[in-house]
Amino acid sequence: MTRFQANLLLIAVALIWGSAFVAQSTAMAHVGPMTFTGLRFLIGAAVVLPFALREWRFLRERQLAPGRGDALQIGGLGLLLWLGAVMQQIGIIGTTVTNAGFLTALYVPLVPLLAWWWLGRRPHASVWPASIGCLVGTWMLSGAGSVALQTGDLWVIASALPWAVHVLFVGRVADRMAAPFAVACGQFLVCGLISLACAGVAEAVEPAALWAAARDIAYTGLVSVGIGFTAQVIGQRNTAAADAAIILSSETVFAALFGYVLMGDRLSRAGWAGCALILSCILAVQLLPMLRERVAAAR
Repeated sequence: MTRFQANLLLIAVALIWGSAFVAQSTAMAHVGPMTFTGLRFLIGAAVVLPFALREWRFLRERQLAPGRGDALQIGGLGLLLWLGAVMQQIGIIGTTVTNAGFLTALYVPLVPLLAWWWLGRRPHASVWPASIGCLVGTWMLSGAGSVALQTGDLWVIASALPWAVHVLFVGRVADRMAAPFAVACGQFLVCGLISLACAGVAEAVEPAALWAAARDIAYTGLVSVGIGFTAQVIGQRNTAAADAAIILSSETVFAALFGYVLMGDRLSRAGWAGCALILSCILAVQLLPMLRERVAAAR
């Protein structure tokens, strides 16, 4: 796969994830967030399983099959995926599709900060004003009338941290193991099982409610998880990390578009200004380092 093809694949991923916010929102009228998250990620695991098994056999024949340490890393990715997905899903109950899309994308400025703290990679200077700009944009998106955000907004903001850590490591693990389908399937399975275990304790599940949410669960499981998250792993192995972050951040725009058309989401001028500020900061934190590298290379 060429870099151009990988970037096109990631654009499709951003479109899928943006549209999935609508299904994630409407499903909450029928089932709990743990039940919804568990079922959709297990469906996603089932979609990827045939490819993962084929990949596993291929690696085993060449004595390259993942070991116990690899399994622990995949389990860690699944735990991060579960934390991000469940906190986001709880938050969607108390906020709009548009807000959820833009607030989820706060993970983008977090990635270079975590890379500095965790991996010793000093971030570009643009990270600091971009981070402040994202905070200001978040306040504007909340209404700009007070510093208090809705409870749902706070849950979505909190989900940005596990999402950021997940993005930081998923490409590294998949590339080192040379097994993107096995990594994808394994993390989906871990996420789904943890969610359903929690749902069995904390949520009541009724057959009629599951049937009412079946279309949303099927769409997010088959398309958002099975296709979207797997394509993310594949795409990030074949393009630059900066390209991937920029392209995936367009998920926010698609979420706002689908929220406007399908859910009737409407924002004030301050809210739209906040969205524009968040998106500008997300793009700046990725584009400015790329521009510096190109200028340095041209000298």
